[in-house]
Amino acid sequence: MNALPPSQQKALAALFAAMPADLLLSDGEALERYSRDWSGDHYGRPLAVARPRSKEELSLLMGCCYEQQIHVVPQGGLTGLVGAAVASYPGGEVVVSLERMNKVRSVNPIDFAMVVEAGCILEDAKRQAEAADCILPITFGAQGSCRIGGNVSTNAGGFNVLRYGMSRDLVLGLEVVLADGQVWNGLRTLRKDNRGYDLKQLFIGSEGTLGIVTAAALKLFPKPTQVETALVGLASVDAAMQLYARARRECSDLLSAFELILRGGIEIALNARDDLHDPLGEAYPVYVLIEASAAGRVDLRGLLEGFLADASDLVLDGVIAGSRAQADRLWLLREMMVEAQGRGGRYLRTDVSVSISSLATFVTDTLDALAQMLPEAIAVTYGHVGDGNIHLNIVPPETMPPADFDGLFHAAEEVIFDIVDRHGGSISAEHGIGRVKQAAFLKRADPLTLELSRRIKDAFDPKHLLSEGRILASAQGVWNDAEAR
Repeated sequence: MNALPPSQQKALAALFAAMPADLLLSDGEALERYSRDWSGDHYGRPLAVARPRSKEELSLLMGCCYEQQIHVVPQGGLTGLVGAAVASYPGGEVVVSLERMNKVRSVNPIDFAMVVEAGCILEDAKRQAEAADCILPITFGAQGSCRIGGNVSTNAGGFNVLRYGMSRDLVLGLEVVLADGQVWNGLRTLRKDNRGYDLKQLFIGSEGTLGIVTAAALKLFPKPTQVETALVGLASVDAAMQLYARARRECSDLLSAFELILRGGIEIALNARDDLHDPLGEAYPVYVLIEASAAGRVDLRGLLEGFLADASDLVLDGVIAGSRAQADRLWLLREMMVEAQGRGGRYLRTDVSVSISSLATFVTDTLDALAQMLPEAIAVTYGHVGDGNIHLNIVPPETMPPADFDGLFHAAEEVIFDIVDRHGGSISAEHGIGRVKQAAFLKRADPLTLELSRRIKDAFDPKHLLSEGRILASAQGVWNDAEAR
């Protein structure tokens, strides 16, 4: 605190004096845990860390920060990938960690709804839903670490979007503490409510720039009594898309996941663990991981077997899991590919989307362009076919000096984003904008969209103290990603 300007020292002293003794952390060693996100690429030391236990404590904190003009950034499980939750404002920020606000307040199996505090880990919320014979369908690899508030604030997606939608589709109501400390109570479990503006939608996906989510009411669904999983090999991405179109018709709403994996991803997973083996009799260019689930009296296995048999003109080979353990092994290929792709080092993560009908052409065009313009780049391609979301990541060659990584990443991102633009797609399908994608977002956003967004920001946070510089540029300009490393 001694290195700060006198005005900031005075403001922080006032904050510490106003808060309960155990609410704020300022010890250097304690702050370190809140300084780096899951990717390892983004680092920012906070001025202090606040850990409120209730919306009342958070309201008190935000009111004081507003009065003292202290910048604040909310933080969940730090599993984000765009630098949104790490302290980065040039003048310093207080991190608000929601980790103490981690309760499941209620689960109602008749309403098929639950109310969960923002700091609750997603996996814990899912377990409590299952205990009531329901499911909370948000599912992805970081669910053991990410927190509900972050899921809402980033509009998280995952494997089951094609059946259940993004987080936005699952939120019934929110409780939010605003930048000035006021508490907005929109925490309802109503399925139909047409009373004016749906304000909760403004907070979902806003990445903490408009308010801090403290609790969410979420939709639940009947817990499936049957789950069937298959992995199939195909000749091309185009064949995978044809298979998807048939699956949507023949498996209908029972289809819960349809994951695309190119052969390179399978090889990364196999190389990462000695106990993983090639899942099919031989190697294929493209694989699809299919999951269907049902809670009623449906012969789900017969349905999936019949569908794959009828698709023999597209499916070159395949296996249907005979048990939950075998299904978990198939999913492990998908999870290990993501975990191991960077070999423990830096790599470029992209998270783009195009229309589903354009996906095959997009993948082909992009991989061809990368191979021609950046032959040294190692492209790892996989995605959620049912929502047009592709993760096309770039791993540097093992022989490339780290000093050359940024140049490679920038060039590869330009290639990928330019082709996304040609297909009318989005440069961020589920990870958000944060700071990492800010320059690319601002370059593409039309002036009216930016103007309306700024008006919304001004209305909710007139002093621009809350997550300033995320999504929209701050007064200090567009963030430089290299500064965070």
